[in-house]
Amino acid sequence: MKNTLKTETKIIGLIGHPIKHSYSPFIFNVSLEITGFDFIYLPFDVPPTNLKNAIRGMTALGIKGFNVTIPHKVSVLPMMNELSEEASVIGSVNTIVSELGKLKGFNTDVYGILESLTPFKDKINGSTATVVGAGGGARAVIFTLIRHFKPSGINLINRTEQRAESLKRYFSGKMRYDSLKVYELFPPGIVDVLSDSVLIVNATSVGMTPDVDDSISDLNKSFNKNQIVFDLVYNPIETKLLKIAAAEGAVTINGLNMLVHQAAKSFELWTGEQMPVEKVKHSLELFISK
Repeated sequence: MKNTLKTETKIIGLIGHPIKHSYSPFIFNVSLEITGFDFIYLPFDVPPTNLKNAIRGMTALGIKGFNVTIPHKVSVLPMMNELSEEASVIGSVNTIVSELGKLKGFNTDVYGILESLTPFKDKINGSTATVVGAGGGARAVIFTLIRHFKPSGINLINRTEQRAESLKRYFSGKMRYDSLKVYELFPPGIVDVLSDSVLIVNATSVGMTPDVDDSISDLNKSFNKNQIVFDLVYNPIETKLLKIAAAEGAVTINGLNMLVHQAAKSFELWTGEQMPVEKVKHSLELFISK
């Protein structure tokens, strides 16, 4: 972050509640320091009761844009003048761009997921994918798989089968996709579902700090060398799930990759330039490991 702010310095930031554990201020201010762009990224703890006022204030003050985190990703939807396709279908916004008094909402999680999985596109196409979870992360993963890949089918596993069934109906209606199968998260019953999948994505918070001993499955036979196992959790960088999968020979992808790449898309939307992804990712790895 620059030591001297000028009248021309553009403000971008984060709104959520709470936000003290977010890595976004670190990611974006490191990016701005490396690139030298005349922006500053600030965190704003905005409780739900103040959300509408915060969004109005953003427009009034000429703030260039915001990242949006829990619990506002869905609540901001009706406050946008325009939505990207991803934000509209997924039903949540994590990035807002303000231009000429108009607000456009984006969901850049899709870009983070896409960048993480594109190297394995040939392997994913024509194969079975399994997504664990039925929240916003799962929606973004399923959207990305349907829009950008061609899996033979997608399994959806969730603690509450009813919520997963609701998501199945949602994508059938929104994207005309009818190859979603629903299972209840009940080890060891999901072992066969996982072991028969080429791609497994954990879109839950299971295994996140401080609950690092948890995993969606701690049964080694759930995993094999023909798989790609992607955990959206980024703290710790290597979750218990990824450790077990790697021990069985699976290719593993941690959530840090997605985190930085979705941030890179926000950065591009605000600045029109590319984020120095590898440098930022390296700095973040060092920061998290402290």
